Amino acid sequence: MSEGEGSVLVRTAGRAGHVVLNRPRAINALNHAMVRRIDEALTAWEHDPAVETVVVTGAGERGLCAGGDIRAVHDDARDGDGTASAAFWRDEYRLNARIARYPKPYVAVMDGIVMGGGVGISAHGRVRIVTERSRVAMPETGIGFVPDVGGTWLLGRAPGELGTHLALTGVAVGAGDALLCGLADHYVPSDALPALLGDLAALPVREAVVRHVQAPPEGELARHREWIDACYGAGTVEEILDGLLAHGDPAAKEAAQTLLTRSPTALKTTLASMRRARRLGTLEEVLDQEYRVSCAGLTGPDLVEGVRAQIIDKDRDPRWSPATLAEVTDADVERFFAPLGERELGLGGVGDRVGV
Repeated sequence: MSEGEGSVLVRTAGRAGHVVLNRPRAINALNHAMVRRIDEALTAWEHDPAVETVVVTGAGERGLCAGGDIRAVHDDARDGDGTASAAFWRDEYRLNARIARYPKPYVAVMDGIVMGGGVGISAHGRVRIVTERSRVAMPETGIGFVPDVGGTWLLGRAPGELGTHLALTGVAVGAGDALLCGLADHYVPSDALPALLGDLAALPVREAVVRHVQAPPEGELARHREWIDACYGAGTVEEILDGLLAHGDPAAKEAAQTLLTRSPTALKTTLASMRRARRLGTLEEVLDQEYRVSCAGLTGPDLVEGVRAQIIDKDRDPRWSPATLAEVTDADVERFFAPLGERELGLGGVGDRVGV
C-alpha cells in the first residue's frame, strides 16, 4: 500500500481514472505522500489503454484543495533545516509540470476552494472545470510566501495586469474571473457534476463536457481593468501602492489596503517573480525559478510568522521583518533568485510536448 493511499483515493470508472483528494477536514490540503500517490496513479495510467481520461476531484463539501500542508512547512522552517519542505516542493513542482504535459486528457473539477497547491494540481490540466462555488486564489503573500506551483507562470499569462493584481493581493476569484484569467476553461453548475462524471466514464472528454457546460456568471475583474492595468503596470511595489491609493475607484483603494497587510518582502519578491516569469519560455523554467524562491523563503522570518498569524494562532496580526516596503532592499529580493547549484530543480529546457 502506498503511503498516501488513504488521503488519495484512486479508482477507475469506465474509460476514466479518478484521483480523489481525501482529506476533507483539511480541505484536502496536499502533503508529500499525496503528491507521490498522485504521481503513481499518473504513471500507472499513462500507458494503460483502458484509461483514456484522468479526472481529479476533492472529497467533502468545501473544495478541491486548500493548498499545500503549510503547517508542516512552517514546522520545518522553524524547527528543522528545510530539507523536508524542499523535498516536498521538488516532487510537487515536478508533478505540476507532468500534469501540464500529460499525454491523456486531465480533467480538474475546481469546485469550491482551490488555492495554492490546489491550483497547481488543477490549473495546469487540459480541461479545467469551475462552478458557482469556485474560489480560486494564490494567497501566498498573506503568509509571507511567494506564489509557486507554476502560479507565476499561470498568472503571468493572464490578460493585462490581472495576474499581477491576483498575485500581490492574493484575493480569491469566482468562476467568471477564473475563466477570464485563464485559470479555467469551462463553467459547469455544481449540481451537474455527478452527471458530468458519469458521462466521462462513457464518452470522450469533449463530448462529455459539452453536455453540461453553461454560460458562467459574470465576474468582477473585467470592469476594473482600467485601474488594474494602469496601477499594476508600475515598476515597483511602492509605485503600484501609490497609484492604487491615488485612484478614485474604491476598489483600487481596497486593493491598496490589502497590500498594506501583506509581507513587504513577499510583495517585492512576488513582483520580481512575475516579471521574470513572463520572460521565461516554458513552465519548467518558471518552476525552476519558483523552486529557488521557495527554498530561499524557508530561511527568512516572514513565512514562519505569516503561518503563525494566519493559521496557527489566528491572531491575523503578523509582524513582518522588514516591516515596511522601504526597508526591503534590492539585495533582499535578489537573494531569492540565487542559483542552488546541485540542489536545482532542473526542469528547465523541457519544451511543449502536448497541446492543450
